[in-house]
This record gives sequence, structure tokens and C-alpha cells, in this order.
Amino acid sequence: MDTAHYKIRTMRIEDYPGIYRLWKSIQGFGIRSIDDSREGIERFLKRNPATSVVAEADGAIVGTILCGHDGRRGCLYHVCVQEAYRKQGIGKAMAVAAMKALQAEQINKVCLIAFLENEVGNQFWKSVGWTFRSDLNYYDFTLNEENITRFNHQAEEKGL
Repeated sequence: MDTAHYKIRTMRIEDYPGIYRLWKSIQGFGIRSIDDSREGIERFLKRNPATSVVAEADGAIVGTILCGHDGRRGCLYHVCVQEAYRKQGIGKAMAVAAMKALQAEQINKVCLIAFLENEVGNQFWKSVGWTFRSDLNYYDFTLNEENITRFNHQAEEKGL
């Protein structure tokens, strides 16, 4: 997908320096040291080679969507557009490209996670017809030996 001033294309690991630079430039953006490292992104892209996208403009990466699926449901992560390029249709174009890539892999539903404080993002997704889910809770657990051991002991203490 090309327009006069930007191009949407599939993300490649060679894009990582520009992707990381963009992520670091976005205020309030959540970057995880392991998952968002070059190795973590490379692992993600190997598992999902055709679904993540970048937007390029003026010789730089100005937008990203990490997009993957588990065979049942897709998920969008790290959806962002550099502030100077917002309100030009780039985010929408990237989302459409990612959704079409999921459809091509026979995925029929997609979700995303937006921080509560991300008013711009939350407002955008609601305004374009995505359903805000208030009927569930999202839980997160970091997999490392200390946490797994603690989980195991706490569950045993509770007789679970």
C-alpha cells in the first residue's frame, strides 16, 4: 500500500534499529527488555513472518504494528505512529494491512491491548468500531524461575 508520502510494508528484522528508535521516541510507550530486544522481535517475526507491518516516510520508520496469532486469535501490539505523522491515515492503513494479513492466515478475530492512560489510542480504537471489553480481566505473568517457583509454592499453600 503506497500513498504520496508513506509506504506500508511487512516488518523485517533489519528494520529493528528504526523500530526501536521510534518506540523510544513515543512518550509512555511500554518497552520490555527481553520481549522487545532484537532477539525477542526476531523470534516474534519468525513465528509471525507476514503479519507485522511498518510505515515508512521520508526514509525512516514512522509507524509500527507487531501483529501475530496463535492459530485462533490475532493480537496487535506496539501500534504507534510518530507524532509528526499522526492524523494522516498511517495508523489506519497499518491496521488494515495487519488485519488483511491475519485474514489471509484464516484468523477471524483480533484483539489489542492499550494502556488505560493512552487516551489517544483508546479514543481511536473505540471511534473506529472496536469493542471495549469490560467483561474480563487481563492477567500478566513474567516467566522466570523465581516467579514460577513462587507460583508453585503459593498454589501448594492454598491446596491448589
